[in-house]
Amino acid sequence: MMNTIIGENIRSLRENAGFTQSNLAKFLGVDQSLISKVEKGERSLSTVMLEKLASLFGVTVKQMETVDVVKSNLSFAFRGSEFDITEMETISAINKIALNLELMRTLLKEVEL
Repeated sequence: MMNTIIGENIRSLRENAGFTQSNLAKFLGVDQSLISKVEKGERSLSTVMLEKLASLFGVTVKQMETVDVVKSNLSFAFRGSEFDITEMETISAINKIALNLELMRTLLKEVEL
């Protein structure tokens, strides 16, 4: 029963996010047929793989075990044209991390020369 719920949730979250089974398979490093079997409730994923998918979809592993997981999906929080200050600070922090990463890459290239 739990495999069926988790499988249905993975399918719903995947479709909601616009991913294909192939995308998930590549993300997890498995064959696409495994994703198909998981979505049908015929196979289960390891805890590590479930955690990776939960992070990808913005939910917890525990939420993936519930019937209404799509309502908990964080991806909805970023859809829309208006953001409150907390959301803007979060986006800013993420952008700062990306910029710092790019700066570190540039500095590393200079050191290698």
